[in-house]
Amino acid sequence: MTTTKKSAERLIKKYPNRRLYDTETSTYITLSDVKQLVLDQEEFKVMDAKSAEDLTRSILLQIILEEESGGLPMFSSTMLSQIIRFYGNAMQGMMGTYLEKNIQAFIDIQHKLTDQSKWLIEGNAVPLNPEVWSQFMNMQAPMMQGMMTSYIEQSKNMFVQMQEQMQTQAKSMFNTFPFPTPVTTAMPVTTTTPPGGTPEKK
Repeated sequence: MTTTKKSAERLIKKYPNRRLYDTETSTYITLSDVKQLVLDQEEFKVMDAKSAEDLTRSILLQIILEEESGGLPMFSSTMLSQIIRFYGNAMQGMMGTYLEKNIQAFIDIQHKLTDQSKWLIEGNAVPLNPEVWSQFMNMQAPMMQGMMTSYIEQSKNMFVQMQEQMQTQAKSMFNTFPFPTPVTTAMPVTTTTPPGGTPEKK
């Protein structure tokens, strides 16, 4: 019996007519199908069929744009404006890392809560009702508090690291400038002799 090994990365080709072709299923797919791959945590890569250019980020941004345009948007206009201001800024790279690590920390909290709540869905003989859910949430309160404290601490540490990196970059940048050494000029000393007196220094 032979088994076919599944490719680690699913390849999707984008053609000049803007159609997306899934090479694994040998079918044309839509942007909604690509979104479903993301939700299913499928590893994939979108490539231009003609130039072989990697278009994965471009397609993901299109999905985000569609989600933000309808339903409940995740980003406010103020937040988007603040993100735009970081492009071309010296802290652009650090902000990207900061946001990515914060999102990962939030996902970790979500996974822990999901694992803790599995007993409500799998193998739980007690029927799910408001009282059971209330008891569950009361039991989870200390754990959630601990996770949120850890999340806040991680966020604070990442912000401190960003500040330190910014200070290091600033020092490195200013050290490359050939600042002239200040020259101290001594003031001349003059003496005056009052009539019938001792010379005085000025």
